[in-house]
Amino acid sequence: MAHPSGAGPRDDLRLDFDRRVRLEFRGSQLSSDGGLLIVRELDDALGLSELAASALTEHRTGVNRIHHLAGLFRQAVYGRLAGYEDVNDAERLAHDPVMRQVVGHRAVDGQAASTSQVSRIETEGLATDSNRAAVADLGGQWVDRFLDRTGLNYIVLDMDSSVSPTHGAQEGTAWNGHFGSACYHPLFVFNQFGMLERCALRPGNVHSADGWKAVLEPVMRR
Repeated sequence: MAHPSGAGPRDDLRLDFDRRVRLEFRGSQLSSDGGLLIVRELDDALGLSELAASALTEHRTGVNRIHHLAGLFRQAVYGRLAGYEDVNDAERLAHDPVMRQVVGHRAVDGQAASTSQVSRIETEGLATDSNRAAVADLGGQWVDRFLDRTGLNYIVLDMDSSVSPTHGAQEGTAWNGHFGSACYHPLFVFNQFGMLERCALRPGNVHSADGWKAVLEPVMRR
């Protein structure tokens, strides 16, 4: 075999957010989620995760915190972007070289967050009243950060409901005759670029327009 370790280009690619990272197309440390590094580049350029971390309230009180809040938030979000819908996937992803770079700091030379760490940040940290309110506002703040760079003077808003089928006895699930399933009935506000301005998770049996004012008014105030 001419290239036992895999053929690759002579010049390695570097990333701006961490110049120590080299992208190679050969070698033994492999990942199937290399595209997340490009997302991390965009995230870093726009400061999206840092904005989220500054808006969220740190619920951990111990002194032995391994990962920063921004890194844990990135791991939870990026895992979904890569198609990992189950928190249990974090156990394997903790050792993935790309996910370690995504989380950053101690994870780069160690490992990313475990399943229990990701689960706690999602079910405890993000579930507090203050953090739920902060997460609800994040979409609009991210959109503003992007639109501020474009100099756009107006936006066009589109509000619509959708269906999120459920398959158990989750709180708020209910039968919806229109969709013909047990579900949640979330409400979304998008702008003309398809960017999510705000959303609300609602029980499955509410009217399509239920709670529209509470969802739209924060967008209008911005």
